[in-house]
Amino acid sequence: MGVIKDAFRAKADISSAEIKALLKEHGNKKIGEVTLSQIYQGMRGITGLVSETSLLDAQDGIRFRGYSIPELQEKLPKAQGGSEPLPEGIFHLMLLGELPTESDTDHLSSVWQRRSHVPTHVFNTIDALPLSSHPMTMFVTGVMALQTESNFAKEYSKGLNKQDYWNPIYDDVMDLIARLPRIAAYIYRRKYKNNEHIQPNGLLDWAGNLAHMMGYEDESFKELMRLYMTIHADHEGGNVSAHTTHLVGSALSDPYLSYAAGMNGLAGPLHGLANQEVIKWIFEMQEKLQTDAPTKEQIADYVRETLSNGQVVPGYGHAVLRQTDPRFTAQMVFGKKHMPDDKLCQTVWNIYEVVPPILESLGKVKNPWPNVDAHSGALLVHYGLVEYEFYTVLFAVSRALGVLANLCWDRALNFPLERPKSVTTNAVKLWLEGKEEIWE
Repeated sequence: MGVIKDAFRAKADISSAEIKALLKEHGNKKIGEVTLSQIYQGMRGITGLVSETSLLDAQDGIRFRGYSIPELQEKLPKAQGGSEPLPEGIFHLMLLGELPTESDTDHLSSVWQRRSHVPTHVFNTIDALPLSSHPMTMFVTGVMALQTESNFAKEYSKGLNKQDYWNPIYDDVMDLIARLPRIAAYIYRRKYKNNEHIQPNGLLDWAGNLAHMMGYEDESFKELMRLYMTIHADHEGGNVSAHTTHLVGSALSDPYLSYAAGMNGLAGPLHGLANQEVIKWIFEMQEKLQTDAPTKEQIADYVRETLSNGQVVPGYGHAVLRQTDPRFTAQMVFGKKHMPDDKLCQTVWNIYEVVPPILESLGKVKNPWPNVDAHSGALLVHYGLVEYEFYTVLFAVSRALGVLANLCWDRALNFPLERPKSVTTNAVKLWLEGKEEIWE
């Protein structure tokens, strides 16, 4: 591999074994208010953030300002003739803590339409990337190019009282949310549709216009986009995309920089890229089994093979949830209403019956149930959106609603720079020997 690379690998192997042994013997010992295992293993279970917009319950799933997914589907305003909630409504709820009226969502749709113009240089920047680039690379690049329009950056450079930070932040948030569907659709048409673009329709709602600009005019697809954008909008403050946006924003980086950072986190396989991994796994299973309608027995054998190869079944398990993700259920209900005979959706439903018992039998899985990613790809494929690399971009557009609403609150409440304490393993060992205090 190379002298330095080999040396690093050897050092890492030694340190890994040392840490594993240390945690086995001392993992439950507390440094301050947290345990050694929490420090080394992703800070799980440490309450250290305030996020006003949503709260994740291990049993009931995500609640937006106290409202569950089924309650939101019932109470949020719908598009005319539609039955799924408008994303404008969930943003209003997260930002203001109040259920919106139909007039409120109409107003937001109008505001976002007026603010949706994307400067030409943003498209030029995206076009400079190779067509082979991942859609998320193009998306984040487009957001970064759009940063030239930041109101907060301009006002801060002139001198701005910290009590007024929220004002240009709010304008940036509204501008950015308004422009994201245009950027996402541009990337989709550039990469997959021969660079043939579709102009916005100023009479459509935010999610409906995204569907239109992507080239999907089926009313039920627009309904899917409204549902998708609503249920993916937020998931408490500790997930990677939300936490990263908050963290970078705490340095007073403007919303464009903060959101772009968060979406780089969303692009990871353990976060937003998981929806891509789910549909890829199903396609690979179909190809290996030479059928688009595998039986439950065939699925079970393939699941066991996946696990025996040291891989995970994508879309199953969650760091917090201990029951089926209500967002999965909402999508399953949508599928059974709009596409009950779709073979891919039926496969997803069969996987839902097969996988949890297998994972439970292992005795090591706290949550064997599906999360939101386990279903979304199948719904998109039904409408012809088979380019699964693009799915995370849709997730990113939706997640803007929650992380940017939170950013408004962060600046309105003047939350400080986030700066947790870190320690070294050597300091931990000295502490265990009683020679050093490291939590102050």
